[in-house]
Amino acid sequence: MSEIENQLPADIDTLHALMVAACAERDAAIAERETAIGERDRALSQIDRLRHLLRQLQRAHFGKRSEKLDPDQLLLTLEDIEQAIAESEAQDDKKDAIAAKVRAEKRRANRGALPRHLPRVDVTIAPEDTNCPCCRTPMHVIGEETSERLDVIPAQFRVIVTHRPKYACRACEEAPVQAPAPERLIKGGLPTEAMVAYVLAAKYAWHLPLYRQAQILLSQGVAIERATLAFWVGYAAAELKPLYLRLRELILGSLKIAVDETVAPVLDPGRGRTKKGYFWAIARDDRPWGGTDPPAIAYTYAPGRGAVHALKLLDTYHGIVQCDGYAAYKNIANAAYLGEAITLAFCWAHLRRKFFEIAKGGSAPIASEALDRIALLYAIEKTIRGRSADERRAMRQEKSKPLVLALKIWLEEQLARVSAKSVIAEAIRYGLNHWDGLVRFLEDGRIELGRVDDWRGGCRRRGLTVSGGFRPRRCRSSLHGSVSSRRSSNRACRFPAPGFLSFHQAFALGRSVRLRGMRKSPSVSCR
Repeated sequence: MSEIENQLPADIDTLHALMVAACAERDAAIAERETAIGERDRALSQIDRLRHLLRQLQRAHFGKRSEKLDPDQLLLTLEDIEQAIAESEAQDDKKDAIAAKVRAEKRRANRGALPRHLPRVDVTIAPEDTNCPCCRTPMHVIGEETSERLDVIPAQFRVIVTHRPKYACRACEEAPVQAPAPERLIKGGLPTEAMVAYVLAAKYAWHLPLYRQAQILLSQGVAIERATLAFWVGYAAAELKPLYLRLRELILGSLKIAVDETVAPVLDPGRGRTKKGYFWAIARDDRPWGGTDPPAIAYTYAPGRGAVHALKLLDTYHGIVQCDGYAAYKNIANAAYLGEAITLAFCWAHLRRKFFEIAKGGSAPIASEALDRIALLYAIEKTIRGRSADERRAMRQEKSKPLVLALKIWLEEQLARVSAKSVIAEAIRYGLNHWDGLVRFLEDGRIELGRVDDWRGGCRRRGLTVSGGFRPRRCRSSLHGSVSSRRSSNRACRFPAPGFLSFHQAFALGRSVRLRGMRKSPSVSCR
């Protein structure tokens, strides 16, 4: 008789119970095995997905230009990876409470503080019983723990009902008296100025097309067609146009401005594709040299980027124009056009970019040294930003000028050594050909070494496609002058964020409409 047989009980009931327990253990092991297989399959699927996203990122970064992802598409890919990681962590948190607590502490330490200007809603959670569990004596507060979470009140549409009661005298038969109807942006229209400003900010700052806004309104039970929203936008453009013209007038009255142009796809009806249009931006930011004028930007649409458009843009300007080396800017500064009314100051960032494109491709000692030399100039600029123009000029004469003179001599020496048809020779020739405009910052403390803020961001926006008609272009130029979604890594040179646009636009539209009504009613005092 085997050892196992000796261990088996002789009693049938005991043997039956042992068999039931063995079957239960077997079923539990099978269930555990199936659960593990399911988790393994999910993990493999997640790994395959992450590998696919990683291949996309590698192709976007290292692939041929024709295979590279659009930068915005790349951000979407990164979002997918981050969401997949968060989903995996959330599932792990449900299984491992200790790991969940560790991750929660890490998130709490790294999330930073919420802005102080946001309203706070205090919620106090006290124990149900505040008596001592031992002697039942009422306890007192000795401290508290506080935590903050970000909440949102979703946008709520409402209806403004305006009542204008009529008054009549019982003692005489004079005509009844009634307050005049307030002026409206759109006579006989539904929207308030705040509603129109909301549509403008959603369209131009948050890139929500009108048809999508119509769908959002419909989800709230408000049926407004896309064509109606477009009608509102057109009326707002006409109302804001004086503000835009005044903005351009103020900018062109500045001592120094920056000018640049960027491509805007234009719908080409009948051809099934888009063609190139251009937004020309003129900007003023005097804060780097302690100027008191506020920063401002105005955009103008043009079908091309030729000198004729630049001439029209700056036909009344007299002062310093900071720009890149595009030939159109040289034409407008030519004495034959404007009698030397414009002084060009070229941007060092464009010269630096040419050397950077060469250096990032591999071993490029000349381009790398050029970048190091230019970096020394930017380091000096960082120390004098915000000082007066005279202080900046004195510091540049003392520290930057010797570096600039040495750089020119070095560039001329390198140009004589390299092939005339090489890429590095083209970059060096660009710098030497524009040298007079590049070194102008040494003599004038108001001129920047390069563009501090990417102020073109307002017209380099995702999903921007301009209508092929003439009138929408004019409307868009007016609205771009008062709407912008720029972002800046330089906190000291940041422009207003679009989160405040609805308020400011509603204020501007409302004041414009009220002033229009006051001009029609001379008896009303303007306060």
